[in-house]
Amino acid sequence: MASATPDPADTAVDTVLVVDFGAQYAQLIARRVREARVYSEIVPHSMPVSEMLAKNPKAIILSGGPSSVYEEGAPTVDRALFEAGVPVFGMCYGFQLMATTLGGVVDNSGAREYGRTPLAVSQTGSTLFEGTPAEQSVWMSHGDACSAAPEGFTVSASTSVVPVAAFENDAKRLYGVQYHPEVMHSTHGQQVLEHFLYRGAGLAPTWTTHNVVEEQVAAIRAQVGTKRAICGLSGGVDSAVAAALVQRAIGDQLTCVYVDHGLMRKGETEQVEKDFVAATGVKLKVVDAEERFLSALAGVTDPEEKRKIIGREFIRVFEQAQAEIIAEAGASGEPVEFLVQGTLYPDVVESGGGSGTANIKSHHNVGGLPEDLEFQLIEPLRKLFKDEVRMVGQELGLPEEIVQRQPFPGPGLGIRIVGEVTKDRLDLLRDADAIARAELTAAGLDREIWQCPVVLLADVRSVGVQGDGRTYGHPIVLRPVSSEDAMTADWSRLPYEVLEKISTRITNEVRDVNRVVVDVTSKPPGTIEWE
Repeated sequence: MASATPDPADTAVDTVLVVDFGAQYAQLIARRVREARVYSEIVPHSMPVSEMLAKNPKAIILSGGPSSVYEEGAPTVDRALFEAGVPVFGMCYGFQLMATTLGGVVDNSGAREYGRTPLAVSQTGSTLFEGTPAEQSVWMSHGDACSAAPEGFTVSASTSVVPVAAFENDAKRLYGVQYHPEVMHSTHGQQVLEHFLYRGAGLAPTWTTHNVVEEQVAAIRAQVGTKRAICGLSGGVDSAVAAALVQRAIGDQLTCVYVDHGLMRKGETEQVEKDFVAATGVKLKVVDAEERFLSALAGVTDPEEKRKIIGREFIRVFEQAQAEIIAEAGASGEPVEFLVQGTLYPDVVESGGGSGTANIKSHHNVGGLPEDLEFQLIEPLRKLFKDEVRMVGQELGLPEEIVQRQPFPGPGLGIRIVGEVTKDRLDLLRDADAIARAELTAAGLDREIWQCPVVLLADVRSVGVQGDGRTYGHPIVLRPVSSEDAMTADWSRLPYEVLEKISTRITNEVRDVNRVVVDVTSKPPGTIEWE
């Protein structure tokens, strides 16, 4: 069907594999490795060791997990992993698996530790702990405990409950800790993780945004050759950075297409034409497709169906744009065979394309594509988190207005209307959204919150009083959230005076709205978008 740009892990870049045993922190481990400027990739524990080793990893990290090593059906690990000569670092459950697999003893004694725990480091000059204090606070979350390290391992730390809270084997380059060094509550956790990467595994901190750009430019050129590509610009940072990266690789072989599907925010088209084109000089084709999308969405209320319709129509518009671009190029022009998308790693994970993850919802860039897609995909950001994408954008010289823009979903306002999508409802939501964004900017909060979706509960009415009369209007929901990468999020505690200004302006200036509410749900259990 479609092929994507080769992953960085398939190139010469040094790769650390994070083996996911069902940990809530697997994504965070990968991020912490990348913060140490080493590329990381998450793989499921069900992947055979032979496949892991075929990826030629320079190091492997075993994540934590909710299971006990004694439970029936609990995840296991093949001993061959520890005999392959690849440095391995076990955390929590991964630490216990390493211990039991290599002949150590893990006791199901009920000696539990949860939360902040004092750690006593007995080998302050060891590979993991050199330069860290003998007493430090770490984050524990375990029931079983290791009471004896495998033969050949040196015990380097303990707690009042756990005699073996860390062990090291420099000869075989195998290391483990009972706690979670990846969370901020482990005061020297990042330093310990970096000691494993730099000292234990001998890796160098060379994975930078400059290298990402160079690697992807080379991969894109190899994939596209002399052919041509088109890219959909949404006005968001993801599509903008993807387009700028591909343009860096193939220049005028790329034509950007802005689909005005009527689901965008106020001033979206003008911003794309002014900011992005001015910054890059890219060729841009604007397609007015509002009527087409609204006709396809008429009567549809199911959010998954909305996403799939928007994804399908989006591709069909691109196919039409492809034919027009080819016709304009003339018979001698190279064919347009590639579609550039700003798919990010969280998109892949949430769409069930990650390591053993569930399909939470179809993403426009991933799960919403039709099976008869006629393009090959170029997805240069597919392995990156949002903050990494912003850094790549800065490396490419994009303006701050684009690089620091809050995330906006591919399906646009179509998934911020709970109910049927109509022109009137979109105009109403556009006005409310513009007010919220303006007030957040005026308050200097753009950098403090991850994003603030504004949601219209179209099929809900509430009684209000406006102009000394009874009204029966729609509620508007503000969803301000703070996050690092959208994998998890917490609701942002906006100042009351800012919320008051937003609420007052929306109820005064936006027709048919008489109530503004704030969503104070974290992720999980709720997703960032309502649909």
